[in-house]
Amino acid sequence: MLNVINDLREQRGLQFAQAKESQVNQVDEFLYVVKSQSGNGEYTVNKVDGEWYCTCPDNTYRQVKCKHVFAVELSLKMKEQVKRNVVIQPIWASKCVYCGSEYIVKDAIRHNKKYDLQRYLCKGCGKRFSINIDFEGMKASPQIITSAMQLYFTGESLRNIQKFLKLQGVTISHVSVLKWINKYIALMSEYLGKIKPNVSDTWRADEIYIKFSGNMKYLFAMMDDETRFWIAQEVADSKYTHDARNLLRVSKELTGKKSQVFVTDGLPSYHVAYKKEFYTHKKETRTEHIRHIKLKGDIHNNKMERMNGEFRDREKTMRGLKKPDTQILKGYQLYHNYIRPHESLNGKTPADACGIIIEGQNKWKTIIENASKPKVA
Repeated sequence: MLNVINDLREQRGLQFAQAKESQVNQVDEFLYVVKSQSGNGEYTVNKVDGEWYCTCPDNTYRQVKCKHVFAVELSLKMKEQVKRNVVIQPIWASKCVYCGSEYIVKDAIRHNKKYDLQRYLCKGCGKRFSINIDFEGMKASPQIITSAMQLYFTGESLRNIQKFLKLQGVTISHVSVLKWINKYIALMSEYLGKIKPNVSDTWRADEIYIKFSGNMKYLFAMMDDETRFWIAQEVADSKYTHDARNLLRVSKELTGKKSQVFVTDGLPSYHVAYKKEFYTHKKETRTEHIRHIKLKGDIHNNKMERMNGEFRDREKTMRGLKKPDTQILKGYQLYHNYIRPHESLNGKTPADACGIIIEGQNKWKTIIENASKPKVA
């Protein structure tokens, strides 16, 4: 009899999870709100020490696994199943660039002035070629350039990178390193901006102050709660008078959806923007705005503060930025999303968690090669 009741609870939980109108809303990583069966109330489902607990009578007083807990567990499983992976692979020589033939073989090494390249021979047309996508004419190899970018976004200064490259036999100015960064970040940002990440239904927003040529400004940022994916950003002159509506609008455009739960601090700018971009008169489609967060407890913005801390550590090395439209801000967002592994995601990047897989040992090089979109015959 007990098994039959549990099966009924699980079936009802599945109905909640599959409902077109949102019945299960995520507030935090371990906190969900599930609407009651009557639709007149709601229950809180919280994870403590690996176990889900609900505020409904079944779970609280009868100590049984209720339909609300089943709904949360099934909803999480369904999200994992529907995620579609976008795989970005390194570009290898698989066809002749002249005739498109697949009958190619390696044919010695091409010795350039600064570095070496693999050369290929096409047995179809007899021509030789090499592949160096978007690195042709550069004074350093792809490995050196991408290593410089990695060092910069992990915290090294431009001059320290210059010293490191000199030890590798590459004599280059720190200005050239900055030009590499600006060039390739612009290329990568345009390419990756066309790929929609599979983010969750709970988003967080916060702001952090930054100095631009000695002037104080604020960086507003939107992050996905579940995957830590940095969705969007914008620079504002003021914290209190800034219109954050564009941040919410861009986030919707980039993800193709709007969040069901929006977590911020008490800054009025967020609630004004929420009213214009996320609010609907229908309760079923209305985004919940949580703005009474605390430093500790069930509802907090610690994840967003952690991301702000990452950027603050990097900013100390830069000693401020020169201009608000700098590629450095976009570059750190890209590094955070696609390159940097996160302990909270079990060593995955936020992009991995969103179903965007970057393959190859050198992810910088993989993205740059694909962003260049070579035309092969």
